[in-house]
Amino acid sequence: MKYSLFSVAGIELEYMIVDKEKLDVKPIADFLLRDALGEFTSDFDNGKISWSNELVSHLIELKTSKPMKNFVQIAKSFEKNITQINKILSKYNCVLMPGSMHPWMNPLKETVLWKREYNKVYHKYNEIFSCKNHGWSNIQSTHLNLPFSNDHEFRQLHSAIRVILPLLPALCSSSPIVECTKGVYSDNRLKYYFANQKRISSIIGEIIPEVITSKKEYFEKIIFPIYKDIKPYDPQEILKGEWLNSRGAIARFQRNAIEIRLMDIQENPFMDIAICCFVFNTLKYLVKNVSLSTLEKFSSLELKKILVNCAKDGEKSFVSNKDYLSLFGIKEAKVTTKEILQKILTNITIPPELTELLKLILVQGTLSTRIMKDVNTVNKKNCYSTYTKLTNCLSNSSFFYPYIKCVLV
Repeated sequence: MKYSLFSVAGIELEYMIVDKEKLDVKPIADFLLRDALGEFTSDFDNGKISWSNELVSHLIELKTSKPMKNFVQIAKSFEKNITQINKILSKYNCVLMPGSMHPWMNPLKETVLWKREYNKVYHKYNEIFSCKNHGWSNIQSTHLNLPFSNDHEFRQLHSAIRVILPLLPALCSSSPIVECTKGVYSDNRLKYYFANQKRISSIIGEIIPEVITSKKEYFEKIIFPIYKDIKPYDPQEILKGEWLNSRGAIARFQRNAIEIRLMDIQENPFMDIAICCFVFNTLKYLVKNVSLSTLEKFSSLELKKILVNCAKDGEKSFVSNKDYLSLFGIKEAKVTTKEILQKILTNITIPPELTELLKLILVQGTLSTRIMKDVNTVNKKNCYSTYTKLTNCLSNSSFFYPYIKCVLV
């Protein structure tokens, strides 16, 4: 079924499975799925939300089974499934933990690749790229899928997504710590993601997708060159599919959607869904108020520069590209990405309960900022204390710093 532009959204959330007491990663996603369905499987359809495996066995992905319209209802559905998963995990003395990177995981020693159904894809990735590193086995993200019904809607959506991607780390960075050390980026997940497939550079390109005007052009400029470049490493074509493209947003023509992949996972699904709702409505604003020619005049390298600075400094990064700032009605010569987000929030309309969560981020800072304030001095003891609080936020639908109970009932 084809959905028109901005009619629905599909969302995917990834979480770590950790030991409830030690918070070390636990590679038992296959047992979680087995206990849910009654047999070993890679997917479990649980009504509105489905569960599935990922590359590594300590990670579980939750996703909307079908596109949905109501963002608040999506959040509530995710919350219900997280509670159900934690109940199953309790028999293993485990729990789900949020955050886009585990703060002390050593991927070289602790990575366990998925060994069951569909494993040949993951093992081929490992053969080519060596997946026992942070860019592969220690990254958890939120993916937002938005539909289009024809080439024109695809072009509109793709062009708007390109210009919003650079701002995302200022809203949702949640990975400030790497192996019990303060990372050099606010969004260290993206730091590692940017480099995880450099062996075949066409797979990720400049992270920001090229200007594309049609499905035909998308395959000619992006997909076919990737297939050509990976062929010597994968003569059996195990990795052949649209999903092989790893740019910050990728087209999924099999379901007529574009998937945004640059968002870090937050402390609970209400915050993730608030961010997705913000992105959804910002894109809607851009499509309605900015011409295609204006959206498409920015090169990938131009936008990548803003993105990298934002990934490094989060909401404190500066933007001085006047043409870019004008997209959002900003006339100042230089502003922070936080100020851009604040301006955007005044231009869009989203449910008031989700607006309050976005204001929490804009006042208190990204989750990375709030984590670092709580950790203060980075060491194992302090990280353990902070991430225990984060794990409780996910279990209890509460928010991190200030530690407030979710009121969405």
